[in-house]
Amino acid sequence: MSSNRQQPERPENLTRREFMRDGATTAAGVAVGLGAMSNQQAHAAEVAKTRSYNPNMEYRPLGKTGLWVSAVCMGGHWKRVETMAPKAVKDGNWLGANLDDEAFKKNRRDVITRCIESGINYIDACTREEVLTYAEALRGRRESMYLGFSWYQKEMRDRDHRTAGALLETLENGMKEAKLEYVDLWRITMNEQSGTHKPGDVEEMMKALEKARQQGKCRLTGFSSHDRPHIKSLIEKYPNIVQVVVTPFTAKSKVRPTDSLFDAVKQHGVGVFGIKPFSENAVFKGDGSLESPMAEEDSRIARLAIRYILATDVITAPIPGLINTQQVDNVVRALKESRELSLAEALELEQAMDRAWANLSPRYQWLKNWEYV
Repeated sequence: MSSNRQQPERPENLTRREFMRDGATTAAGVAVGLGAMSNQQAHAAEVAKTRSYNPNMEYRPLGKTGLWVSAVCMGGHWKRVETMAPKAVKDGNWLGANLDDEAFKKNRRDVITRCIESGINYIDACTREEVLTYAEALRGRRESMYLGFSWYQKEMRDRDHRTAGALLETLENGMKEAKLEYVDLWRITMNEQSGTHKPGDVEEMMKALEKARQQGKCRLTGFSSHDRPHIKSLIEKYPNIVQVVVTPFTAKSKVRPTDSLFDAVKQHGVGVFGIKPFSENAVFKGDGSLESPMAEEDSRIARLAIRYILATDVITAPIPGLINTQQVDNVVRALKESRELSLAEALELEQAMDRAWANLSPRYQWLKNWEYV
């Protein structure tokens, strides 16, 4: 970075410690961003073979799996989709959406189409409803995107599905219902605090994952959890099975200087998809609708959050839920903006995240435990 570069003025209400911290963070962000692009260029021929390759998209290696995925991917949740398909959702229950609602089906297919056109090439589906919806949205173009599969209703969170046989039955029956010949990633959903699972149950889960991969039902294997120490221990104990982890990482999260979960991630070459990049939408002021008077401000905050997360070299890709094509365009725009947040941008994002923390519903207070990872 040029030594004679003019530095922005430091806001008076920003302490010296915050000023120095933000400066170090943004400088690191520039280095990581340049490193990512350099890595992509060094593997240009390999990257060009990835699904829905777009030369204007940034791609990152998914750990040591050999797959290259877009730097922002798509989360399966469609929270607030009622602003786009009003009759599909009742009483705010997004998971209870009417999957046969024509406006809903069109919305999901249109969003997937825009993702494909933009070069976004991974969808993370973690519920029965999401698997069925995205399998249908990908009908006739299955090879355009990598698909993560989890049927959490009949996986480790259910006491009757904690044996290898029961888990494999869930995968097979789910694939049959969704008319899928294979899944790219089977990432079993564990208890949020996965350390509460008995060691024997975890061993059964690992057997199921390993067998599914051997049988060719899935290409890659992994799991999702909100339990940092347990995730770290499972990566270390099962390095040949845990290829990908799906876990929280918000625009307030920071990598712990010592004893971080990501020490194991780096050592074993594990891919990481970051969920909750927008803190369950608590970072926004509007409702996600195109007509919202807060739409422009919310779009800017979304880009700041994505840029912040992208500057962390341990996250392969954040996976926000996207409810319209404009949101797809917005996260793609974030990829083209500097990873370096100006002091004014860093302050705006910090204030937005403080507001998000204050607005978190009781159900999502646990996100505050993910400030240091």
